[in-house]
Amino acid sequence: MDGSTRFKDREEAGTLLTRKLIDFKNDADVIVLALPRGGVPIGFVIAHELHKPLDIYLVKKLGVPGQEELAMGAVSTSGEVMLDKGLIERLEISDGDLDELIAEKQAQLRERDILLRGKRKPLELSGKTIILVDDGLATGATMATAIKGIKNHHPKKIIVAVPVASREALDLIQQEVDEVICLLVPDFFYSVSVWFSDFRQTTDGEVIALLKRAEVFLQEDLQQNVSK
Repeated sequence: MDGSTRFKDREEAGTLLTRKLIDFKNDADVIVLALPRGGVPIGFVIAHELHKPLDIYLVKKLGVPGQEELAMGAVSTSGEVMLDKGLIERLEISDGDLDELIAEKQAQLRERDILLRGKRKPLELSGKTIILVDDGLATGATMATAIKGIKNHHPKKIIVAVPVASREALDLIQQEVDEVICLLVPDFFYSVSVWFSDFRQTTDGEVIALLKRAEVFLQEDLQQNVSK
C-alpha cells in the first residue's frame, strides 16, 4: 500500500492482514489476541480466516490529567505499567498522583475484563504463537505494555499485526517482538483514524458479540474436523 491509501474499515484491514498471515494457518499453536476495542473487529477477521482462537488483552492508556488524549503511558490488567518518564518529569506530575491514576485505571480494566469476557476464561498463552492485533500504532505505548504483559506468560513467539503505524511506534515495537506485520507506514502519520474511511468507534456490545461469534465458529471448525 502506498502513503495515500486508506482502508475502507477495520474489516477490510483484517482481510488484508490475513493475506500476510496465511502461513500461520497450519500452525496449531497460534492464538489471535486483540486489543479492545478497535483491534477486535480486525482480530475477528484474522481468527476466522485462519481458523484460530480469538481472545482479548486489555490495556488502558494513561492520559495526562486534564489532557487525557496526551498519553504518558499505559497499564494492563495483569499489572504491567509503561511510562513516558520524560513527559511525566516535564509536566511535574507527582508520584502520588501517578500512583493514584494507575490504581484507578487498573480497577477500570478489571471491571471491563468482566464485562467483555463474562465467564469466559482467558486463553492459555504459554508456549503459544501469539498474533497480537490492534487497529493502529500511534505512540506504541499501549502495544508495548501489552507485549510486556504477554511475555510474562512465556509464549513461543509474538507477532504484532496492525494496518498502520507511525515510524516511531514501529521502531519501538520491532525491538520487542519476533515479527511485526504492518501494511502502511506513512511519512506523515497524524493519527490512526486518518487512514480509515470508516473509523467509527467499536462498542462494548460489538466486542462481546464478536468474541461469542469467534467461539461459535471455532467450535464448528472443530466439529467439522472430527466428522471428516
